[in-house]
Amino acid sequence: MAITAESVKQLRERSGAGMMDCKKALVEADGDIDKAIKILREKGISKAAKKASRETREGLIGSYVHPGDKLAVLVELACETDFVARTDEYKELAKNMAMHIAAANPLVVRREELDSDQIEKEREIYRTQALNEGKPEKIIDKIVDGKLEKYYSEVCLTEQAYVKDPDKTIATLLNDTIAKLGENMTIRRFVRFRLGE
Repeated sequence: MAITAESVKQLRERSGAGMMDCKKALVEADGDIDKAIKILREKGISKAAKKASRETREGLIGSYVHPGDKLAVLVELACETDFVARTDEYKELAKNMAMHIAAANPLVVRREELDSDQIEKEREIYRTQALNEGKPEKIIDKIVDGKLEKYYSEVCLTEQAYVKDPDKTIATLLNDTIAKLGENMTIRRFVRFRLGE
């Protein structure tokens, strides 16, 4: 199938990838733009993994104040260079992260930051629930693991579904931006203020 300049242009606008990357992805996807986006995202994730070991000493603090001034969020988003930190895309990512945190109220950035005692308490609650529901003993561990994964996706920022695009997690959003801007990025920390709490 011949790849048209128009389809390359559409893919570039939707993905933000370079022209040659878009053309290769369209060839691989037989001209299907949605498949090409998936291919680009998969390649972006592998690019992001290669960049993950690089240090992030620059960045910025994104902020969001909810209308009514009763809820506010600050998030520290780090990258490798000041050059990237000053780009509009990076600033928008920081703002969107802060807005997401305001809406989704995560407890921690990554699951490793959760208190092990809290995880054990959750595990016991899920085990007791499964036993009370009469589930067979041999599948209880699988049920508990499944419920724990759901818990992580609710309280860990990087595992939450992005509020503006629930098909993506925050980790996917971050990896897509890493692939697009070509630098490693990390969410270092955040704080969420609600009046009276």
